[in-house]
Amino acid sequence: MLDVAIAALLDVLQFHNLLASLIGVLFGLFIGSTPGLTISLGMVLMLPLTYTLNPVTSFCLLLGLFTSGMTGGSISAILLNIPGTPSASATAIDGHAMAKKGKAAEALGTAVTSSFTGGIMSLLALALVSPIIAKFALRFGSAELASLVFLGLTLICSFGQKSMIKGLLSGALGLVFMTVGLDPIMGMPRFTFNIVELQSGINFLPVMIGLFAIPQVIEGLMLGTDVIPKVQTKVTGVFGKITEIFKYMRYKVVAALLGIGVGSIPGAGGPIAVFLSYDYAKKIAPKDRAAKFGTGIPEGVAAPEAANNAMAGGAMIPMLTLGIPGDPVTAILLGALMVQGLTPGPLLFQDNPQFVYSVFWAFLVAMIFVLFVTLATIRVWIKLLKVPKRILLPIITIFCIVGTYSLQNSFADTSIMIFFGLIGFLMKKYEFPLVPMLLAIVLGPTFERYVRTALVTSNGDPAIFFVKPISLFFIVIALISFFTPLIKSYLKSRKG
Repeated sequence: MLDVAIAALLDVLQFHNLLASLIGVLFGLFIGSTPGLTISLGMVLMLPLTYTLNPVTSFCLLLGLFTSGMTGGSISAILLNIPGTPSASATAIDGHAMAKKGKAAEALGTAVTSSFTGGIMSLLALALVSPIIAKFALRFGSAELASLVFLGLTLICSFGQKSMIKGLLSGALGLVFMTVGLDPIMGMPRFTFNIVELQSGINFLPVMIGLFAIPQVIEGLMLGTDVIPKVQTKVTGVFGKITEIFKYMRYKVVAALLGIGVGSIPGAGGPIAVFLSYDYAKKIAPKDRAAKFGTGIPEGVAAPEAANNAMAGGAMIPMLTLGIPGDPVTAILLGALMVQGLTPGPLLFQDNPQFVYSVFWAFLVAMIFVLFVTLATIRVWIKLLKVPKRILLPIITIFCIVGTYSLQNSFADTSIMIFFGLIGFLMKKYEFPLVPMLLAIVLGPTFERYVRTALVTSNGDPAIFFVKPISLFFIVIALISFFTPLIKSYLKSRKG
């Protein structure tokens, strides 16, 4: 088997494969850092190019885009507080706060090196224990998935930092908005007000862009000044930043393990992984550091970014071993495999072991390219902070409008973005946290679908969620996660 692995490495290291990986990385950084442009969209745009390429070159290109797109989402999240990808929403919490303190370079360096650490750990899991993890993930039915998403929803309490009541109200409002559209089981319209465009529900991306981007634009217009924030002008070299790989390892390892575990569960999704990792990083941090989460500390960037890229590798585990895509991006990778005449699953490891090893090596090469390219261009990225607002705000607005319209070629998405932008502005003005609403809108539809599917299979008996050990385990952890902040808040108020 060693000779097969070496042959696969030599194949990946050929010039045209390295060039394909580099092109994918550069395009992925652009896609990931541009609000409104998704990694799935980038993969779809690149997919036709792979028809004429051999399988190894195709996957070098696509994995380069996949890996860098996940990292690129943190760039706009940190610099502009506009997550380029849904999974970068958690990174924006502390990352943008660091940028406003003049630590943009440190935040970007932490994000990139954490992404690399998480990616390496997920690659090891993919190469060494993927059959075991995939076999475990196969045991997840609708009840287990519903309990897992419920665990994600309980994190709403963790983000109501100033007021637990405001955090819960924000989350409840998000759950209300997510009910708009067709009933997932009965197919009946709900709260659409006879507007045809709302029957498909509220797309998450316009909501995310509206909540994060439009308030920034409105605040900039209201201030009417080009106040350039303090920027960290001294940026150490690439090799100086690489040493940051070994910083905050406790948070990175925990987050990466969560990312691998959640990513390997088909349909779980990246936002669950990053918000879980952020919450647990806060819990394992010393009290003095835990209190500073949300104010701009590197640990709050390291954890979600490590989980982010670890989730990417984890999602490839069921795709390669079982032929079950873990998320939309791996579904496109699955299609790319089939276009090349390859059938994912256990037989792929038996019939095409060299190609499987090529995928592992291509993933590693892509992560190395992302690490060096992004760190080498940090000076370029932080210069975005020096662009006058009279220039930057119109550009951001145009990107938001074009990005949301291009999702489905519909002005309805643009209207939704503006609507939630106004809501986001009012929420920020009255100090309501945005993340709980975002979390509810992301996880709400998935939670409803899995809960109702589980109840259908059990003939309406809710005991299905408690008789299955995995489901019960997630529910117990969820209840602990939900009530712990409430109890702490109550005790703190009594003490005060």
